[in-house]
Amino acid sequence: MTLSSTMSKRHGVLRVLPLAVLAALAHGAAQAAISDTIHPFVSLGYTHDGNLLRLPDQAPGFDGPRGDTIRQVQAGVSLERPIGRQKLTASAKVSRVTFDHYDQLDYNGKDFAADLAWQLGNHLDGRLGATYTQTLTPFTDFHSEERNLRTYRREYADGAWRFHPSWRLRAGLSRGKYDYDLRSQSINDRKEDLAEAGIDYLAASGSRVGLVARQLKGRYTQPRAAGDWRAVNWNQDELKANVYWLASGVTQVTLLAGWARRAYENLPQRDSNGLNGRLRVDWKPLGKVRFNGQLWREFGAVESSFITNSLNRGSSLEAIWDVSAKVQLNGNVRRERRRFETQSGVILPIEPSDSLRNASLGLVYAPQPAIQLGISAFQEKRSGNPLVGTSSFSANGMSVTASAQF
Repeated sequence: MTLSSTMSKRHGVLRVLPLAVLAALAHGAAQAAISDTIHPFVSLGYTHDGNLLRLPDQAPGFDGPRGDTIRQVQAGVSLERPIGRQKLTASAKVSRVTFDHYDQLDYNGKDFAADLAWQLGNHLDGRLGATYTQTLTPFTDFHSEERNLRTYRREYADGAWRFHPSWRLRAGLSRGKYDYDLRSQSINDRKEDLAEAGIDYLAASGSRVGLVARQLKGRYTQPRAAGDWRAVNWNQDELKANVYWLASGVTQVTLLAGWARRAYENLPQRDSNGLNGRLRVDWKPLGKVRFNGQLWREFGAVESSFITNSLNRGSSLEAIWDVSAKVQLNGNVRRERRRFETQSGVILPIEPSDSLRNASLGLVYAPQPAIQLGISAFQEKRSGNPLVGTSSFSANGMSVTASAQF
């Protein structure tokens, strides 16, 4: 037997092994859960993406094909534990992601989260928690065949005082921190801090209407090659309505929107203000069919060497149909237009913007309550803007997944 045939067989075994392990674990999951508190889970996924690196249309791949096939194996555990009047929820997940052609992108993903919902007496409550995620940076604004892992950490704490049956005061703090593994992308390393305070009126129907004041700060931790790199740092002040409206038994409306002003350090000509926020409507006209739609106008970060921020206007619509007790069909469409804030503040002859459209359609089959098999197809298209270095591209793909929870 030749060395190549031996390696081929070994590679084939490595591909089949996760399927065998998942099948065995799924059989166990079909029998019974381990406990009411701790729930281990495993999943396996195969995805083919026709334009993995989101390269411009007609551009060849960096090293052969434009597309690739990705395999993902995940294992983790979730926890839900009451502690007196408190409630602790946590999860830990690790994954191994491998690529058929661009195997230099292979990586180990990590995802950890913990949240404590606390309550003191009958009038004080809040949340305290943290999250940690390590994953591959999306290729939407960064096109490279080099692996670029993004690590995101977030810590948060908030509390509320219900000083009257119908009134509540709230306050909270959070910090998010982004770090990029690739040296050329470390210019996007940043911290985002949020402080907020508000008041809510709590209706007997379960609806809520309130007002919240928020202050956000974005600080980049690495200098950029040109210009005053401190000019990309920003402060944002907001005053927004905070509404949850039970419009009917089948319709709920969530709104966090109002006025926002963003100011940049040492470059006031980039300052902007106006309407900012997000509206979501959940509608369940039938017991087995439900929809949710969203509209937003928000500032966002751009993971690029040329641009740091954008003002994003978008909309999305999701539909879910429970065809039967074991079969679910879901679909989603999303469109977003980004208006860019150039690093130098130079005025360009036309508005520097691009638009991105996404669509997906999926089918989920659950032969047992703890086992799910899924298949989905997706399409992504962008109309780019060469003035700011964003290209036009299209990408199509499909995924097959299997998961089991104990």
